[in-house]
Parts: sequence; structure tokens; C-alpha cells
Amino acid sequence: MNLAQFFLSHQQEILQSTAEHIWLVLISMLLATAVGVPLGVAVARKPWLSKPILGTANIAETIPSLALFGFLLPVPWLGARADRLAIVALALYALLPIIRNTVAGIRGIDPSVREAARGMGMTDMQILLQVELPLSLPVLLAGIRVATVWTIGIATIAAAIGAGGLGEFIFRGLAMVDNRVILEGAIPAAMLALFADLAIGLLERRLRHAR
Repeated sequence: MNLAQFFLSHQQEILQSTAEHIWLVLISMLLATAVGVPLGVAVARKPWLSKPILGTANIAETIPSLALFGFLLPVPWLGARADRLAIVALALYALLPIIRNTVAGIRGIDPSVREAARGMGMTDMQILLQVELPLSLPVLLAGIRVATVWTIGIATIAAAIGAGGLGEFIFRGLAMVDNRVILEGAIPAAMLALFADLAIGLLERRLRHAR
């Protein structure tokens, strides 16, 4: 049986695992963005927060994925379900590029634009929501793009704690010493990463041209 036939014979299982993988990545990225953007705004507004916030995100980035899953396992509520644990761990890995790019995007705005907004009577919150975030969106999306591609790859490790996803095929294939089973997980994961990179990159370029 060649590789194409092997894939077709396991089509339903691959689709189900791909859906699980997308769900893990999507929820993780939503969580990381919801946390990372406000943290980035805080660092941009108050530079003294750079060391504690970016330093903590850097430390999380250096911890091996399996070790991070192990550290989070005893945490109440998280350890009760593998998918919760995996989502939080993946979100932690995705934070650094999102925070960095949010800071870079806001700091890269011409100060005269802020002054003009203040001259119009805008409050700090209005300037943030109506001026700074819209203008920094292309740079922010670049960070989300990088984080998404990373997360798709790292999410394959989540199968080691029973969180599902395409990593199940990879671990199963390693246990069986069967390259076809490994490729059942590796190829769809790589295709997801390429699609995400292409789609977010296209949106990023359109926003840059629209500015």
C-alpha cells in the first residue's frame, strides 16, 4: 500500500485529529492574543515593565514543551483535563512574539499622530483604540503570524499528555516504527502551518498597503 492509499484508508481519523489540532491552536491563540496585546500595550506605555513582562515570557519560551506540560500538570483545574493544560501551555509559548510586536507597533507610531489625537480632545483610551492599535495592527499581525506557526508545530507535542491532535499519529508512528503513520501527523501539521502563514501574511500585507 503506497502513502496516498494509506492516507485515504485513514481519512476519517486524519480529519478528526486535524479538527482537534485546529481547535487547540485556535483557542490557544485567542487566549495568547487576549493576554499578550494588553501586556504589550502596558510595556509600550510603561517601559519599566519591559524586564518583568518580557523576561517572564522569555523564560517560558526556553522551557522544553514536555517539561512545561509536566510543570503545569499539578496545577488545580488545569491538570484535571489534558486539553486545558495544553491550551494554557501553548498560549504561554505564543505570548512572546505577540507582546514584542505589540510594543514595536505602538512605539513605531509617529509621535505627531498622538499629539494630533490629543489636540482633538481624545482620551488615552480613545487614542489606544482608535489610533495606536489600528496603526500598529500590521506589526501585531506579524507577531500573531509567527506565534501561530510555532503553536501549530508545538501542538503536536500535546498528544503526549492525551490532548489529541495530529501529534497522536507521530507518537503512534514512533512507537510502531512506521514512517507512514508519522507522516499522517507530520504532513497535515506542516500544511496547516503553511496555510496559516500564507493567510495571515496576506492579511498583513493588505493592511500595510491600506495604511
